[in-house]
Amino acid sequence: MRRKSLRVAALLLLLTGGVAVAIAAASDANNDILQSVIARVDAGDFAAAEAAIASALATAAPAQARELEYQRERMRRIRMDFDHDVDDVRERVRRQIPDLTEEEFARWDAQGLFERMDIDGQRFYFDRTASNLFRISAEARARRADPRPFVQSPLESVHPHHRAVVAGTATPNRVRIVQSLSVDADAVPAGETVRAWIPYPRAIPGQQEDIVFVASEPAEHVLAPESALQRTIYFEKPAVAGEKTAFQVTYELTIHPRRVEVDADKVVPAETTAELAPFVAERAPHVVFTDDLREFSRQVVGDEKNPWKVAQKLFAAVDRIPWAGAREYSTITNISDYALHAGHADCGQQTLLLVALLRLNGIPARWQSGMMFAPNGYWNLHDWGQLYIAPYGWMPMDVTFGRLDDADPAVAGFYLGGLDAWRIAFNDDYSRPFEPAKTHFRSETVDLQRGEAEWRGGNLYFDQWDYDFVATPQQP
Repeated sequence: MRRKSLRVAALLLLLTGGVAVAIAAASDANNDILQSVIARVDAGDFAAAEAAIASALATAAPAQARELEYQRERMRRIRMDFDHDVDDVRERVRRQIPDLTEEEFARWDAQGLFERMDIDGQRFYFDRTASNLFRISAEARARRADPRPFVQSPLESVHPHHRAVVAGTATPNRVRIVQSLSVDADAVPAGETVRAWIPYPRAIPGQQEDIVFVASEPAEHVLAPESALQRTIYFEKPAVAGEKTAFQVTYELTIHPRRVEVDADKVVPAETTAELAPFVAERAPHVVFTDDLREFSRQVVGDEKNPWKVAQKLFAAVDRIPWAGAREYSTITNISDYALHAGHADCGQQTLLLVALLRLNGIPARWQSGMMFAPNGYWNLHDWGQLYIAPYGWMPMDVTFGRLDDADPAVAGFYLGGLDAWRIAFNDDYSRPFEPAKTHFRSETVDLQRGEAEWRGGNLYFDQWDYDFVATPQQP
């Protein structure tokens, strides 16, 4: 009996091993199909991508089918971002430069200053590329008929708040936040339940604390635990014909300014502990140590070994990439690689590039994002991050605000190791699951600042709802 059992066991091992090999082979084949589709979408070969998706869906397992369906959705979103032809772009530029010449426009286009994509043989331009031109080209800025400054946070330039933080006299901000999300009338059939997620902060010692929920509409809600790295407050409400479906949350919190003064001579390489290991690792698809990233790092870092000086070099290099309005993150295959090559980047793209470069050099780095605001009523979405420098620990970095123009080195370098008290962090990482989970594709697959909404019939994309944010200072 024992010999028979052994033969049976051997046969089972052979069979199960064969099944494992077959499963692995099928998995590899499925992945090859998906990667081929992704490459075709990135190349603008939408017709071939759609044909491959339709063919693969006929036999795809549920998990693979969802990934393929997302590539179909990604193409739809790309078409929404890239919706102008060359005549549209020229006309938009001419609004700023009435005497624009054909030679000027053609030269700027040839230089790649207008973000474009060839889709199935037809050239399309990014919706914000005309306005971005004046962000990324000094020559174009100088040609503007009305050279008014761009609307931006007053804290992106030297501000009394920076000096107060450096001097140690800045005080925390106690603020009341009202954030809302409003789904368009009739975007969802009457009587159907709309599900909505609005970002909600979690307590971060020394950065934002004493969070107090005040009220919400509707009153019934589910607040994700503080352990959620992309924390939300969740609501449900039935749609009413002809009316918007509105959600709102009000809360208060205290935001602290931060600054770590670093002595480079005291800095040592960080020990890669179990806690820090994830923050020096790749995290596909947006933090990948590509050959181009490695080459860029070599050119910037050179022979420098001191982690703080390496961080300063990388911070300065990414800071030199001009800011410009971004296409939706959900349409980009690898955001750090995109920021490296596009010739411009927004705050989240710059941050992910810097995170990737720091990790490549063995310096722990991680993401933060949320909402920035200012005493003058300005507010906007914003992304920044943190890096770990031993023996000082975790400290903030905001490469988009970058180096400030000031004679005082502590003020000039404020945003590498410092952070103002005029921002709320909603996210301590990117692309993390919601609690409760979302059923359909997220509108924003990386970040979480505006919110998310869906119903039984599918996701509600950004063109189907709006959001608002109000920050009101409170007495300490």
